[in-house]
Amino acid sequence: MSFLRNRRALSLAVLLTAGVLVGTALPQANASIQHPRVVSDNPADFTPHVLDDAATVANAAVHAFHQVGGTMYAGGAFGKVRNVNQSATHRRYNLMSFNATTGLLTGFAPVINGPVTAITSSGTSVYVAGSFTTVNGVARRGIVKLDGATGAVDPNFNAALPYGKVNDARIVGGRLYLAGTFPKGLIAAYPTTGKDGFYVNLPVAGTLASNAGPTVVDKLAVSPHGAYLVGIGNFTSIGGQRRYRAFMLTLWATRASVNAWRYVPLERMCYSINAPGYLTDVDFTWDGSFFVFTATGGPPMAYSHIGTSICDAAARFNTLVTAPTRPVWINYTGGDTLTSVAVTGPAVYVQGHQRWLNNPYGHNSAGPGAVSRPGIGAIHPVTGLALAWNPGKEGGIGGKDLYATTAGLWVGSDTNFIHGEFHPSLALMPF
Repeated sequence: MSFLRNRRALSLAVLLTAGVLVGTALPQANASIQHPRVVSDNPADFTPHVLDDAATVANAAVHAFHQVGGTMYAGGAFGKVRNVNQSATHRRYNLMSFNATTGLLTGFAPVINGPVTAITSSGTSVYVAGSFTTVNGVARRGIVKLDGATGAVDPNFNAALPYGKVNDARIVGGRLYLAGTFPKGLIAAYPTTGKDGFYVNLPVAGTLASNAGPTVVDKLAVSPHGAYLVGIGNFTSIGGQRRYRAFMLTLWATRASVNAWRYVPLERMCYSINAPGYLTDVDFTWDGSFFVFTATGGPPMAYSHIGTSICDAAARFNTLVTAPTRPVWINYTGGDTLTSVAVTGPAVYVQGHQRWLNNPYGHNSAGPGAVSRPGIGAIHPVTGLALAWNPGKEGGIGGKDLYATTAGLWVGSDTNFIHGEFHPSLALMPF
């Protein structure tokens, strides 16, 4: 019996590595890439400054990055940006682009009337998602397709969402996956028109608690070869199958199906009743073999839940283990929120407003074994223990995005200082 299980696991691993499930060789999946080593704890000096501005956004933040060639796109909630040499200050309404090597802003300056939460691309076009209703004065709710150089709205692309917002967007295998609070909560749209292609025909339903708000898919992660998609949010089922807070889909050539992966302890609440949808982010490693969740929610509800409940913590799951009884590891903060994660091979980077890592028995305090990792830290992908990397960062409400590129790790947040240096809302931790 164990031989048969091993054969099945090996066969599925071959499919995952080859990327044959979706029928394409290497689709864009927006997953983290493999780094050769842990990045520096000293940020690069050239990145632009995203500034607080009472006239537009009092507490500026960068929520999303996406790089195309030598150009970095950054979206969030902001209205004023300055080149690092303070030579010029520019109006940028929730979206900007800049040279990823020099930090100098480009002329790309679309006017978006609400926060941007995700960016993806195909060819020379960028897709921008968020909580907005107009772009350059054109009606576009939640998702828009822009010319990557000029910022002009593509008139042929219009998802025409009747309500809601788009929290996340991914281009995979020629499909544009959208997640949010709009009807269905998760669709795979045509990148040319924005219309639902019905490749994902799996209704997302339910709410976790009376104070959890509307049913929503908050974040998506796709394995690098496009075989699996993991979603998190406020829901209790997808496609009629019981799934609390997280699901996995298998991405076949012509349709998506609900994967057998299910983690039953996600049906528990954490200690804080004010954070029922406590999972905050998810990312696959570079080869798709595992993924990591981050979470808020306060400590576990009971001491007996430590090691199984993902509460104010980061937790690793192996992709091919469909019925885990516990994560491979959990790293607890001891009562502080983690809000974003990037998995690069040598490290699992996390950020939030945490004070510690390695702190399973601390409740708003440093328990046995706790190490100070204010605002940002790195976890060993195998042991689950904090690495020595410790730049130090303000906590704020919480870090918004971690984005790995060949240059290093981009950090998007709502704070001003990292490693003791002034880098408002964004920084690059280079090699």
